[in-house]
Amino acid sequence: MLVRTRIRRIKKKSRIKKIRRIMFREKSVPWRTAFRERIKKHSEGGLMLRGNRFKAEITQKELAETLGISQHHISEMENGKRPIGKEMAKRFADFFKTDYRLFL
Repeated sequence: MLVRTRIRRIKKKSRIKKIRRIMFREKSVPWRTAFRERIKKHSEGGLMLRGNRFKAEITQKELAETLGISQHHISEMENGKRPIGKEMAKRFADFFKTDYRLFL
C-alpha cells in the first residue's frame, strides 16, 4: 500500500521578515550592561585584550612572542588576575592599532 506524504515547504521570505520584526522590536542595550557578569569576573581591559586578539586571529603565545613577554602573563591579564599597566596597554595598542585607553 502506497502512502503519499506531503512535503511542506517553508517560505523563507516570511520567516526572515518575522525574525527581523522580532529583532527590531527589542531595544538595544549598551555592551557594558550585556557583559556585566563577564566584566565582574574578568576585567574590562582583559575582555578588550581577548576580543582584539580573537579579532586579529592570533594566539596568546604568538602575541607574547611578538611583545617579548610570557604567555602566562597574557593569560593572567585576560582573566583579570594581573593588571594591564599603562606601558603594556600602549604596547598592545601599537600592536592592534587601537587606542591604549581601551586596555586600561
